[in-house]
This record gives sequence, C-alpha cells and structure tokens, in this order.
Amino acid sequence: MEEKVKGKAKKSFLEEERIFKEHKEGIAEFICGKDYKPLKFRELAMLLQVPREEKEDLRRILQELVQEGVITQDMQGRYKKIAEDALIGIFSGTQRGFGFVHIEGEPDDIFIPEFAVGGALHGDRVQVECSEAATEPRGVGKVRREGKIVKIIERNTKEIVGTYQKEKHYGFVIPDNRKLGTDIFVPKEQDLGAMSGHKVVVRLTSYGGGKDSPEGEITEILGHINDPGVDILSIVRAYGLPEEFPEEVMKQAKRAPEEVDGRDLAGRMDLRDWETVTIDGEDAKDLDDAITLTKEGDRYLLGVHIADVSHYVREGDALDQEALKRGTSVYLVDRVIPMLPHRLSNGICSLNEGADRLALSCLMEIDEKGAVVGHRIAETVICVNRRMSYTAVQQVLDGEEAACEEYRELTPLFFRMAELAELLRKKRRKRGSIDFDFPESKIVLDQKGKPLEVKAYERNTATRIIEDFMLAANETVAEDYFWQELPFVYRSHENPDAERIQKLGTFIYNFGYRIRVGQEEIHPKEIQKLMEQIEGKPEEALISRITLRSLKRASYTVESLGHFGLAARYYCHFTSPIRRYPDLQIHRIIKENLHGKLSEKRIRHYESILPEVADRASRRERLADEAERETEKMKKAEYMSRHIGETFEGVISGVTAGGLYVELPNTIEGMVKMSSLLDDYYHYVEENYELVGEDTGRTFKLGEHVKVQVINSDKLLKTVDFFVLGSDGSPWEA
Repeated sequence: MEEKVKGKAKKSFLEEERIFKEHKEGIAEFICGKDYKPLKFRELAMLLQVPREEKEDLRRILQELVQEGVITQDMQGRYKKIAEDALIGIFSGTQRGFGFVHIEGEPDDIFIPEFAVGGALHGDRVQVECSEAATEPRGVGKVRREGKIVKIIERNTKEIVGTYQKEKHYGFVIPDNRKLGTDIFVPKEQDLGAMSGHKVVVRLTSYGGGKDSPEGEITEILGHINDPGVDILSIVRAYGLPEEFPEEVMKQAKRAPEEVDGRDLAGRMDLRDWETVTIDGEDAKDLDDAITLTKEGDRYLLGVHIADVSHYVREGDALDQEALKRGTSVYLVDRVIPMLPHRLSNGICSLNEGADRLALSCLMEIDEKGAVVGHRIAETVICVNRRMSYTAVQQVLDGEEAACEEYRELTPLFFRMAELAELLRKKRRKRGSIDFDFPESKIVLDQKGKPLEVKAYERNTATRIIEDFMLAANETVAEDYFWQELPFVYRSHENPDAERIQKLGTFIYNFGYRIRVGQEEIHPKEIQKLMEQIEGKPEEALISRITLRSLKRASYTVESLGHFGLAARYYCHFTSPIRRYPDLQIHRIIKENLHGKLSEKRIRHYESILPEVADRASRRERLADEAERETEKMKKAEYMSRHIGETFEGVISGVTAGGLYVELPNTIEGMVKMSSLLDDYYHYVEENYELVGEDTGRTFKLGEHVKVQVINSDKLLKTVDFFVLGSDGSPWEA
C-alpha cells in the first residue's frame, strides 16, 4: 500500500481510484476472513501499519465497505463482517412517516411502519428484520413483507435544502424532499441570521432519535422562497450539482485559443471546401456536430464531423479532471450547468459558422439500402457554411417559399438528407429498432423565471435527420473499435428481464396481442411489431407505457453488450464530447490509435481506468436526469397554479392504489387521489393496471381518456391534483 501511494501526487484521478479500489478489496477480504477478530479503527490502522498520511484513505475505505453492506460497526465501534443472512438495503421514506427498504436483487420492497423506522432518514443504508406478518398498507397496493429497522449502517444525508421557519428562541427547516419525513431543528445561534421564508442549506449535526428531531446548522442562505431563480437553485444544491468551475480550471480554459492555430492543421484532412452545415435548436450555443452529404450514383457519402474537444482538453489536466467529475452537462429549465467552461464549449470547440474548426470525422459510404458499406475515421479541419435551426430546415422540407428562397443554395442538400435519413430509418426498422416517440416538455419562462407556457416538444423530420445521422456514426465507430479489440466505452442497453417480459406478455394477451420469446430472451423486433400493431388503437398509449417500463435503462460499459432498443449489436456515444465525458474519452482512444500510439502500456492504462469512467458517467447521467425532472415538475406545478378550477382532457398515465395519474396534452401530469373518487369504493388490480369499483364495477384503466378539473397545485411538493369529471363535464360523484 505504501509503495503505491508514494507516487500519488503524480498519478491521475482515475489511477488513484484504481489503487484505492485494490486496497479496498484487500481490506474487505481481510476483515471478512475467518481468522479476523473485530477491531476499532485505531487498532486496524496499527495492525495494517498504515502511515499517518494514508489514514484518511483507510477511513474512506471502511466507510464505503460499511455503506455497501460488506462490513458493519458494533456498539463499541469495532469493524466486523456482516452476518451472511442479514438483510441490508436502502430506506425510502414517505411524507406519512412509513417507508420501504429495497434489498438489491429482491423484487419486492419491505414495508416499514412508522413506529419501526428507528430514526432512519430517506436514503440511509439500513439493516432490517422481517416479521412473520405481511401487510397491505393503504396507498401501496399489494401485500408486502413487513419489518423494522434494527440498525442504521450508513447515513446518506449530510446536508438538506429546505425552507426556514423562525421561532422566538429557535427555528426549524422544512425539507424540500418530503420523503425525509421530519423537520430539522436549528438552534438560534446556528441560524446564520435566516428569516422565515428563506431557502437554506442546513448541515445535520445530530440525527436525533426516539422523539428528538434531527438537529442542524445553516451553512448557506440561498434567498427568499419567492426570489427569482431561488427555486431552481434549491434543486441545484439539493443534488450537489457543481456551479462555478474551480480557479485552476478557469485559468486553463482562458489559455485556450479563440481561433484555430495553423500549426494544428498538420496531418489533418482539409474538408473546408466541403458544403457543411450544423442543424440545432434555435437557442443552442455549443454546436458539436456538423454534417456533409454528397451522392454519386446510388451511393451516399455522409460525413458526421464532431468537435475535436480532446485536442484542447488533455488527459489528466485540470479541465479533464473537472469534466470527469461532472460527467455530463445538466440542462435545467432556466439554466445549463456545463461539463466544460463556456470559453471552450461556446468558443473554440463549437463548430461556429464561418470559422475554421478542428474535428474528428466519421466519413461513411452508404448504399441505396441504407447499409454502411465503407467508412473512415479521421482528424479533420472543417468550416461550417451555414448554422441552421431545426425549424428552418423543416420549413424548407415543407416547401415554404420564404425559407426555400433564403436557403436556396442548400435546399438540394436538405432534401438529400431527408432521403438518406429515411433509408437509414427503414433499415433500422427492418432489424427491429424500437421508437416510442413520447413527446418531451418545452417550458417557456419569463425574465423572472415564471412559466409562461408548457407544451409538448414534438420531433419533426429535421430533428429525426440529425438523430439518424448521429446513430449511424455511433454504430459505425462502435463496431470498428469492437473488432479492433481495443479498450473502449460502449453505450449498452441490455435485454429486459424475462420476468418483466412475461408479465408484459400476460397483460397484452388481454387485448389480443402476443409477443414471441425465444430461449427466455425476446428479440427487439417483437417489441417493434407490437408497437406497429397498436399504432392508432385506443390502447396504444397504455401498452406503449407498460412496454417502456418493462425495459432496462441504458448505461455505459466497457464491454459491447449491444443496444436492445436500437436492435444494434454495437453502439457507443461518439457525437457529443462537449457535453458527455464518455464521448470525450473515446475520442482520445481513437486519436491515439490513428497516430499508432496505442502501445501495450497505453492499452493497459485504458483497461485500468475505463471501468471507473463508465460507472461514473452512468451515475452522473442518472443524477442529471433526476435533477432535470425535478425542475420540470416544479415549473409545471407552478404553471398549473394559475389554472385552478379549469377543465382539461387527458389520458390516464399511471394507476396505483393511491389513485390515478392523468397526463394532459401539454405533458403536465397530475394525480386523482383515491379519496376523490366519491361514487364507489375502488380496488387496485395491479396485474391489469386498473381501479375497479366495488359496487358499480366502474373501471379506470391505464391509457383511458378522461376529463379532469384542476383542484390544487403545490410548487414545493411539485404536485398537481385533479378531480375526475363525467363525460358531460359534471362532477363525478355518488
């Protein structure tokens, strides 16, 4: 351990992490060994002869092993192996005090009544003891094992964002995350001068216990709850999203050139005389992909040119370390938290119109059937002729006279693009690629951050063209590097679990549909066929949602596991190195390979760091997705607060034992609580995703169209409440 850590200052962040993992595995093996006797931290450090400067590393290793449920600490603070039959999981709290413990690998959570929570907070890793009883808690919907928390193994909440309420001699913070289920007591001397209504960050100093509430100290006042931007800032803090770049990173970014240096052009393909365009949203500023397309006979030559970010962000430098930690750019409703400073992302790395830019290009020869029959990956220099928007390209394709006149010289290019994109799409459909095409939300804010409009952001031909071309490049690059057997980062979407597909098959059988499963695995073509069969049918929305929920989530991996949703054997993310770290990482590998610099030593280096790159990128992506959803839900609730009492038509998008979720055409989703269904007592039938009235037999099914009235909207809780109306618009009641 000592020898490896002596060179620590010279090692990259990922190399340090690799060494840390090796030590962690060794210590876990030691503590779990049959000859080990429980020891305290100080005793362990002495026995392992850990130098003083490495004791923090040992402490972190022990904390992570406890958090992962590998070891535990007894009442005397001694570390020991966790009993093999112990149930360890993550506690998920609720507003009403009770909660659930999710045990990894087990299909059903364990229900924890309020009296058995044992002081655990949402997100804590806990040990749970199951009772003989099973229960069906109201609002949960099925019989579950019941248990009590007997030990809190690891606290996962250190800081909380919430609203401060000031009393005469003390105050308390109401957490934004109501799953925490408790307010935080703040002594007067620890309130930092906060007043009632302030959004604050509070650091927990005590987790309480018994009848005592958790206690904390305010470390930051974000502003008043009604101040512009404070609502989004609260979510930024709650998710621990980085805002400002460290000084060292900004200093390095400032050293980036504003224009391409002529000395950087040596050895690059010069494509500056090729007809080149970028096509993005109107407000996009970080343009990282450009397109060229020509046709000779029945062959297309498609060029997908990606900003050569790795030329300016070198492995191990301050910019790279920060990009790795961030993992991705985060797109919130009112702001973007970029992976790279704007000096790079909007400057030298952005493929701006009329400017020479360095690129990494995937040049593909495609036949009349949409098959890539040849390709080349090369370092290039390009110059974009025109910066286009999706709207403008769509107008040209729709034949709008003004647009066709303005972009007259490019019109043939856009129609050629549409022609090729259709061929690529047809080929993907033939092999079984699935396209659910659920609309995304577009939220328009005023200058003070108030939502003016919420609408569905529908894809059009122009957006699909770029999607099709990016998919083609990502597949081509992934297949190339798979067969070269070089270390790489792939984008994988694994086959769905057999049990989930079996449930899906049972469900759709009720509608007269079938899916064929071969050798316990389903081919994506079966899902695609199902989507085609239900298109335009009343049950389309229902079955589409259930099918989507049956699939796994895509992630980054170092092995090529294939992409189920795209029906692709090989897939990676190559096309967005400005905003995704995996893309930047594989650009480095590609460029080293192009220059013949992938020596055995470099291959071993990549083999050692890429698992951590893939895992970290997947985790950061999930965090970003959650934060983006939270800001959208909050702004949607704020928008609907101005529509209380109004009537809308929507579709039932979710059915639970607590009630119905209804989605409106503008993508806003609200809940019809079970208690508001006054005409009958309804039972939740989980296997059919429906509520059934006990006396009337009236049903509410997933995918059914209903009329609703907005009765409440809570921006803090990020919820909207509906009341179901009859078909004639009258109240639905007994």
